[in-house]
Amino acid sequence: MKRPYLLAPSLLSADFAHLGRAIEQIEQKSGDMIHIDVMDGHFVPNLTIGPPVIAALRGLTKLPFDVHLMMTNPAEMADSFLEAGADYLTFHVEAEVHAHRLIERIREAGCKPGISLVPSTPVAALSELLPFVDLVLVMTVNPGFGGQTMIASCLEKVQELKKIKQENDFSYIVSVDGGVNCETLPSVLAAGTDLVVSGSAFFTGELDC
Repeated sequence: MKRPYLLAPSLLSADFAHLGRAIEQIEQKSGDMIHIDVMDGHFVPNLTIGPPVIAALRGLTKLPFDVHLMMTNPAEMADSFLEAGADYLTFHVEAEVHAHRLIERIREAGCKPGISLVPSTPVAALSELLPFVDLVLVMTVNPGFGGQTMIASCLEKVQELKKIKQENDFSYIVSVDGGVNCETLPSVLAAGTDLVVSGSAFFTGELDC
């Protein structure tokens, strides 16, 4: 049976020594895309992977790469991730002053631009950008580490974004990342989420519900 939402398993919770196997697992479980968290140790307190690893993984699958830049000054590195094979390139509104310019650059490169919010940032911060993006990523945990408990109040942002989309005929999809498991999934979907990002729960089987 086809699931009623798009699924993007996050490689953040995969075994980094066997990322190829993780991609095979995502394909076997009919993932719709692969979420790749890029952390710089500044915007969030962790380091993950960069363009060379993404480029190496690109040849292993035809699934779209949903690359999430959790980094300061994302415009400085955007071209490297676009060239590495990102299909969606999402950056944080909190990290980029010239967000509209970067959105245009991502689209001109043939990639789909996305914008993200940390839990403390309101949807209103995106008001000037929503007409121009393909994806809005609502963080339901404070970004930096996998396996955290969902901040349930963040799902109100999903409802707000869906209402704005409907009222203005915008085309973005709404994604949720953080603490999604069998217990929280019903409320995530009830809020109107289109794309579910899951790391720990996916790779441990806790999302098999």
